[in-house]
Amino acid sequence: MISDFDFNKVSDSRAEYLGPDGEKNHTAVALTDKAKNVHLLKGECLDVMSKIAEKYPNGCFDMIFADPPYNLSNGGFTCRSGKMASVNKGQWDKSKGIELDYQFTLDWLELCQRLLKVNGTIWVSGTHHVIFLVGHAMQTHGFKILNQITWEKPNPPPNLSCRFFTHSTETLIWAAKSKKSKHVFNYEDMKAEAGGKQMKSVWQFTAPTKSEKTFGKHPTQKPLQLLERCIRASTNEGDFVLDPFAGSSTTGVSAVTRGRGYCGIEADEHFIQISKQRLVSAIQKEAN
Repeated sequence: MISDFDFNKVSDSRAEYLGPDGEKNHTAVALTDKAKNVHLLKGECLDVMSKIAEKYPNGCFDMIFADPPYNLSNGGFTCRSGKMASVNKGQWDKSKGIELDYQFTLDWLELCQRLLKVNGTIWVSGTHHVIFLVGHAMQTHGFKILNQITWEKPNPPPNLSCRFFTHSTETLIWAAKSKKSKHVFNYEDMKAEAGGKQMKSVWQFTAPTKSEKTFGKHPTQKPLQLLERCIRASTNEGDFVLDPFAGSSTTGVSAVTRGRGYCGIEADEHFIQISKQRLVSAIQKEAN
């Protein structure tokens, strides 16, 4: 827990960065609740994480959940509500080429490793567009890969081209900071949830429900149940969770619900506003 850290210090008028549409922005604190240890920062993840790492060179987070851009906005099409729809999600999701995509992956994972406590773990989700880069970068940095989780979607959109198998899964890699880490795994809780048997590495969850999009939606939003399982499996109550690609802060809502602290980093103002509403709502519910 880093409740003594003044998150306003990451706000620096000189720290300009280009937002998702090319506009200039500044790192800023969007929301802070010190009592709940919940924080939302607007800024580019590399810049903000670097500033936190300067204050905590030995790490300060017990767990990180990262849902980085999948780089799949390539002009293709998918099926949404029975109709053909573009897969393009925004400039932030477009590939910059394999070399630059991989360098970015190396850079943000290096900062994540610095920010993890000695026994901390990281979860990274992705499809084939990015997850193999993530796996290679993790091994390059010396993370200890613990599990490869397959998230199965029971009702995926059909493949319109009829030239491939229907894409119905995403992959999560769970890894410890280093080979020497003594990571948290709440085995008995997971066993109980699996009906008294060891929980397997294939998890089935539906897409986010309508109620999870009350304040708006993110195009790559994850279901609350998925994040809650990750958090319950690998952290203890009172632990501190980071999400460097916060989006609509599903990680944050799950953390608040499960009695954990949260720090989210997001560059897009639209998603910042959705995150703020979701986090405030979650905090109020826990207070009642």
